[in-house]
Amino acid sequence: MEPNEFAIAILAAGKGTRLKSKRAKVLHSIGGKPLLQHVVVAVLKVVPANQIYVVIGHQAEDVEKGVATSGLKFIRQEEQLGTGHAVQCLRGAVGKSENLLVLSGDVPLIRPETIQRLCDFHLAQRAAMTILTARPENPFGYGRILRVEPTGADVAAIIEQKALTPEQQNLGEINSGIYAFRTDALYRHIDALHSDNAHREYYLTDMAAILRAAGERVVALESGDATELLGANTIAEMMELDAAFRLRNAKRLMAEGVTIFRPETCVIDADVAVGADTIVEPFVQLLGKTRIGEDCRIRSYSVIQNSTLGNNVLVRNGCVIDEAAIEDSASIGPFAHLRPQSSIGREAHVGNFVETKKTRLGERSKANHLAYLGDASIGDGCNIGAGVITCNYDGVDKHPTQIGDGVFVGSNATLVAPVKLGYESYIAAASCITETVASGALALGRARQENKPGWVAKRKARKRKS
Repeated sequence: MEPNEFAIAILAAGKGTRLKSKRAKVLHSIGGKPLLQHVVVAVLKVVPANQIYVVIGHQAEDVEKGVATSGLKFIRQEEQLGTGHAVQCLRGAVGKSENLLVLSGDVPLIRPETIQRLCDFHLAQRAAMTILTARPENPFGYGRILRVEPTGADVAAIIEQKALTPEQQNLGEINSGIYAFRTDALYRHIDALHSDNAHREYYLTDMAAILRAAGERVVALESGDATELLGANTIAEMMELDAAFRLRNAKRLMAEGVTIFRPETCVIDADVAVGADTIVEPFVQLLGKTRIGEDCRIRSYSVIQNSTLGNNVLVRNGCVIDEAAIEDSASIGPFAHLRPQSSIGREAHVGNFVETKKTRLGERSKANHLAYLGDASIGDGCNIGAGVITCNYDGVDKHPTQIGDGVFVGSNATLVAPVKLGYESYIAAASCITETVASGALALGRARQENKPGWVAKRKARKRKS
């Protein structure tokens, strides 16, 4: 597309009062992203960022930060007086563009293919205004499209629900609120908009009648998928959009070779990538920018966020993995918790109720039961026994634990950081280690056991006597 051929405006100034929320409408999320961010991502696949204008108003600074995409141009609509007024605010910014496409910041399912198709159709028809339309199952409440000829492109009128005659009740084609305009025609006539309505707002929809009255051509293009044009005015409708988006996302992954059992139970965010032949069981959450390799299995009730998994990784039931990296053929869980900056090596095992934080567990190393490993560097081929704890916090600062290759740490050992365990050293079970252990050494740090024969009988006798 030529630089001046199209500018694209995204209207994102409204409050969304029917949501009953303190947040601006376009900052509500589906699929792990704000509504507005979904629209921006779709539009960026059609035109570069410097051809995109976002009209902001309510909570303008928060909305601008929420998009977090460089190169976009933001236009303030200080008073929110309707969609027509929003486009009036753009006049000075987009005047050099031959055409202007206008869409809402709350249609997160819109596809870039549909945006491109609308632009191409608008150019081919040489129209002053092109309306993107759809035929939803239930068109009630939407403005209906009345075409000049049933099979023709030209639009005779947009008729609001309350103005439909009995003969027009069966009109099923609706106005989506997404339009393409020839810029000169739009701004030559936009001041004819009026606010003679219940909300005292200027509606961009009225441009269809204004342009037709001026002898300009108004046409319509029907979208093949009505769901991609849906917005939301309530939290319940927002969650319906979320479900539709996530199901579409799951279908995309399945088309790429991923098996997802019961996809309607899984929560998979927009930016998640999963390799072929990976299996995702029911009730899994894959969030943020998670990357999962091929031939993995993610078992039920696990939550993985902003993490990277290699190939052939097994995540057993009920694991929580956050900002962690797991290398090929490792196994995690069940019920393990990998906190940020955890790095699990190739063929390593992290087992039942093990928690890691800012820790590297080396290749083929194992921590299979009930351990806490924080601020630790653990070498290759190590065994970390049940109940082992790295005591990394002294109440003021965090301290590191360094464990060399081939170290055996016995069950219930306490490693008081800062401390180093040398290559192939052994730590006896139940030891409290506070000093460096040399390579190949055995360290014991526990009290000597003492047995007292007959102690139980004597105790019972004392109790009977008392």
